[in-house]
Amino acid sequence: MMNEGFLPISVKDMKERGIKQFDFVYVIGDAYVDHPSFGHAIISRVLTSHGYSVGIISQPDWKKDDSIAIYGKPRLAFLISAGNMDSMVNHYYVSKKHRQTDAYTPGGKPFARPDRATICYGNLIRKTFKNTPIIIGGIEASLRRLAHYDYWSDSFKRSILLDSQADLISYGMGEKSIVAIADALNSGIDVEDITFLKGTVYKTKHLDATYDYLALPGYEAMKSDKKEYAKSFQIQYENTDPFTGKVMVEEYPNGVYVVQNPPETPLTMEEMDAVYELPYARTYHPSYEAEGGVPAIAEIKFSLTSNRGCFGGCNFCALTFHQGRTIQVRSHQSIIDEAKQIITEPDFKGYIHDVGGPTANFRHPSCEKQLTRGVCKNRQCLFPKPCPNLKVDHKDYLELLRKLRTLKGVKKVFVRSGIRFDYLLADKDDTFFKELVQYHISGQLKVAPEHISDAVLSKMGKPENSVYEAFQKRYKKLNETYGFKQFLVPYLMSSHPGSTLKEAIELAEYLRDLGYMPEQVQDFYPTPSTVSTVMYYTEIDPKTMEPVYVCKNPHEKAMQRALIQYRNPKNYELVEEALKKAHREDLIGFDKKCLIRPRKSDSIGQTAKQNVKGVVSERKVEKPKKKKTIRNLHKKKG
Repeated sequence: MMNEGFLPISVKDMKERGIKQFDFVYVIGDAYVDHPSFGHAIISRVLTSHGYSVGIISQPDWKKDDSIAIYGKPRLAFLISAGNMDSMVNHYYVSKKHRQTDAYTPGGKPFARPDRATICYGNLIRKTFKNTPIIIGGIEASLRRLAHYDYWSDSFKRSILLDSQADLISYGMGEKSIVAIADALNSGIDVEDITFLKGTVYKTKHLDATYDYLALPGYEAMKSDKKEYAKSFQIQYENTDPFTGKVMVEEYPNGVYVVQNPPETPLTMEEMDAVYELPYARTYHPSYEAEGGVPAIAEIKFSLTSNRGCFGGCNFCALTFHQGRTIQVRSHQSIIDEAKQIITEPDFKGYIHDVGGPTANFRHPSCEKQLTRGVCKNRQCLFPKPCPNLKVDHKDYLELLRKLRTLKGVKKVFVRSGIRFDYLLADKDDTFFKELVQYHISGQLKVAPEHISDAVLSKMGKPENSVYEAFQKRYKKLNETYGFKQFLVPYLMSSHPGSTLKEAIELAEYLRDLGYMPEQVQDFYPTPSTVSTVMYYTEIDPKTMEPVYVCKNPHEKAMQRALIQYRNPKNYELVEEALKKAHREDLIGFDKKCLIRPRKSDSIGQTAKQNVKGVVSERKVEKPKKKKTIRNLHKKKG
């Protein structure tokens, strides 16, 4: 039986709909989930809304050449996305050990997609379809659009456009650029001549028609000198804005150039509403039901996307390169209409799990000038201090939450996306903070201070620790006011560039004084297109070109991570080694300020033990008298 609510995923579906040739064949690394939280769902629905037919090939067997040829040649192009996650992050922990589950695969099974899925799928298609256009997109392609450091192979790699043998990259969120590409191909323009669209990257051997561009350091120069890569990345970072960004050119051997056009303009509210109001089935394809469904749906089925983009500017985050720093929002009505759809779901229990985006409490641009002149090239909105021009206002978000929590059938509306606490504190009106605590927390609020050492925080692009402490105190006071015992759960990161054992111990001492040991700790994960990854690879801060200490030794990384969880007995040896290496033996002992106690075999332990014995010997120890008990009285009588 044909699944009317979904796009075709098989030849059978194709025939039942009377389609002889698809306009586009979309190869994806995820299971097919027709929900607007999945990039492939948005892109395919946007194309179909413009009259183009799309056939889905989900998680093809890359070991078989014909797995991508089931529909034959598409009329216009193949589209490729590795999935909602980078395939390497999806596959590997930061330790490079393989993950044993995949939330984006039916039944949560691993190994359903290849490593570097975009490259693998691209080469597989090109092997069979020599001249058919290939367009790559999604987060994997978007963040590898120019030369980049690859953590998993510890090497400097070319643009993914070259390694995948694709013709174009549609980078960023892609709704506008994919339609522009489709219209250009449909009008008869050869793919090699599509060099004029925003939000795209193309390759060429001639720069005759390329004007007013910035020449980045060449690939060979960057490969031989890390400082050149740091310089290149900073130029790229300064040109991520659609209003001020320039065309950038990267030269490769044999006279090949990779050209990045400026980013596509942000979606207006009306455009974003239109994207989210397309007729999604809002769940995974029913063919996956027998395998247990697709686990990832559980996180987003009863959640609402409110915004896109982030002007937070954390150095370890790739949002600047993917969604951009300009906030884009949906209208209240669009979100409420989606909420009403959720309420009708048979398994909805009355709880909307989240209303947010990359940063939940961003609902408008950071300042008015961004709408016409773009974001600042050399200045952050919140770091190191909030910009004087920053517009801090939670009224619109608060009004939206109030509307949602009064809907019939809704018991509670939670906010589980990241809350930017420095932005929250900068608001002189604390009405939102009060209502957040009263109505929108499910027992605990997760925030991301990431570290407490100002030296490390400065390399992360995060506010000073004093800001987090002020937030913590205010949060505690509000909970006391309303008679709640809601916890604050801080996300912490170990081994970020700039963190030595000294800073890791500072963090451990802070957690000791706080009386808190996190259950999970995130080791810094060097992923493409972040400032922090550039620091990790080059050991240079690209913004200042100054040297940065980077912890790369796996054993030292393990020590830094263990220090955050110093109370865990499994971490004892690592913590002890770290403290001795940092000459902080003062933290090994019986004092309440110590992190760990010495073991009997340690010289520290022997000294402590002798001191304890000396104290005991000076005391007059009396032999305790036996208490008169019923049992003792019976013994005497006997």
